[in-house]
Amino acid sequence: MQKLFALKKCTFCNKLHFFHAIYCVFHKKALPLRQITEQISAKLPNKSAPNYRIFKHHTKYQSLMKTYKNRIIEQLLTKKLAAKGAVLIEGPKWCGKTTTAEEFAASKVMLARTDVKDHFKNLLEIDTDAALAGATPMLIDEWQTVPKLWDAVRYTVDHRQQMGQFILTGSAVPDREAEAAREHSGTGRFAWLTMRPMTLYESGESNGKVSLKGLFDTPNKILETNELKLTDIAFLICRGGWPMAIDLTEEAALEQAFDYYEAVTKEDITRVDGIKRSSERVQRLMKAYARHQGTQASIATIKEDLKTNDITTLDEDTISSYLDALRKIFVIEDMPAWNPNLRSKTAIRTTDTRYFVDPSIATAALGLGPNDLLNDLNTMGFFFEALCVRDLRVYAEALNGKVYHYRDKNELECDAVVHLRDGRYGLVEIKLGGESLISDGAKTLNQLEGLIDNTRMKSPAFKMVLTATGQHAYRRPEDGVYVIPIGCLKD
Repeated sequence: MQKLFALKKCTFCNKLHFFHAIYCVFHKKALPLRQITEQISAKLPNKSAPNYRIFKHHTKYQSLMKTYKNRIIEQLLTKKLAAKGAVLIEGPKWCGKTTTAEEFAASKVMLARTDVKDHFKNLLEIDTDAALAGATPMLIDEWQTVPKLWDAVRYTVDHRQQMGQFILTGSAVPDREAEAAREHSGTGRFAWLTMRPMTLYESGESNGKVSLKGLFDTPNKILETNELKLTDIAFLICRGGWPMAIDLTEEAALEQAFDYYEAVTKEDITRVDGIKRSSERVQRLMKAYARHQGTQASIATIKEDLKTNDITTLDEDTISSYLDALRKIFVIEDMPAWNPNLRSKTAIRTTDTRYFVDPSIATAALGLGPNDLLNDLNTMGFFFEALCVRDLRVYAEALNGKVYHYRDKNELECDAVVHLRDGRYGLVEIKLGGESLISDGAKTLNQLEGLIDNTRMKSPAFKMVLTATGQHAYRRPEDGVYVIPIGCLKD
C-alpha cells in the first residue's frame, strides 16, 4: 500500500503525487477512466492525511467525477468491443460521443485539431503501425476526416486478430471522396452504434421507476409517481438533450439549442460534403421541416410550405439534397413505417415520419421557447411527441430494438411501435395527458391490436399511452393499457 500511494511524477497531469501509481495500475488493465476513478474513490485517504488536499484538487479527477453522466449506450459499447475489432459511434455533434468514448479509451487521437490531423495523416502514409500503435481501445475522434483511415484500421484489426482495438467517433457520414477511397467494407471487423442526445433518464429528469424492458418481460400492475409537470416538459423540449446544457442555468441551457441550430445552418451543412449551401435557405428549410415534424409530409408538401411562408422557394431536387445533407450530419432522423401481419387486406402507408434527432432543434428553428409551447398546447403536442420518440429510440436500442410508426389507408395511426429483434413488440400512443386524450390513445391501441393477425405474429407485449403529465404511472384495469408519464420511463 505504501508503494501504491508513493509520491511519483504522474503522467496523467505531470505533477508529483500518489494518483500516478493508482492510475498506472488500472491503466495497464485498459479500464475506462470512470472505473479508475471509482477504484480510486474506494482508496481515498482520510481527510487528515497529508495527500488528501492534493488528491481532491486533481483537476482531471474533479472533471471526471463531477461532470460525466452515465449513458445508456455504454452497455452496447461494452458488448460491441468484446465482439468486434473496431466500433464506430455515429451521431450528431454535441451529443457526447467523444466524452463517452473517452471513458473506455486507453489512448486517443483527436482529429478535430488541424495540427493533430495533419501529423496523423502524414504518419499514416509513412507507417500505419506507428500511427495506430496507441494503447487499446484507441479512440480516433472525427475519423471521417482522414479517408484512408478506414482501410488502415481494418488492416490493423485483421493483423492483430484481437477484439476491442479501436473506437471511431464521428458527427458526419463520410463524403463521396472518402467512400471512394475505401478498398474494403467493414463487415466482420466493425460494429456500428448510433448515439443520440440524452434521454430524460440519462439527464436525471426521469426517475426511471418504469422500465421499458420490464414492460416487455413482466407486464403487471404498476403504480409509480411522476414528479414532472407540464412546465417542466415545455422547458425540457426546448433545452433538448445536449450534455453541455444539463447543468446550466435555465437561460444558458436554452441557448445551447439555438447555438446548435446556428452551427448547423452556417457551417456544418457545408462541411459534410464540401458543397456550399446558403445558410438562409437551410434555415428556411429547417423551419418548414419543423412545422411538419411528426407527419409524413412529402417533399412536395414541404415545397408548398416554403412557398406559403417565404418569398422565395426551393425546387424539389434542392430540397432533397439539403435534407440528405442534414441526414449525413444526423440532424434529422426519420422514422420508418411498421408493416405487421393483419387480419384484413388493409393497405399500410409506407412513408417515413419526419423528425429531428432532438426536439430542441425544431423549437430553435422556429424561435420558440417554453412559454410559446405552453400557450399553444396543440403545437406542444407535436414537439412532445418528438421528445418521446428520441427517448424511445435510445431505450429500444438498449434492448436490441427499433422504433417504427403505423398508419393505414383508413387513417388509423399509432405514434410508435417498439419492435425487438426477438419478435416482441409494444404499441405506443403519445399524448400530453388528460383523461380524454388518454382514452383516445387507448382506443387507438386497442383498435390496432384487433387488426393484428395473431396466427401469423405475436400479440403485443404491451400497449402504452406515453404522457407528459399525470401524477402516476398505472395500468388501466379495463383493457390493460399502461399510462406512463415520460418522467417515469427508462430503458
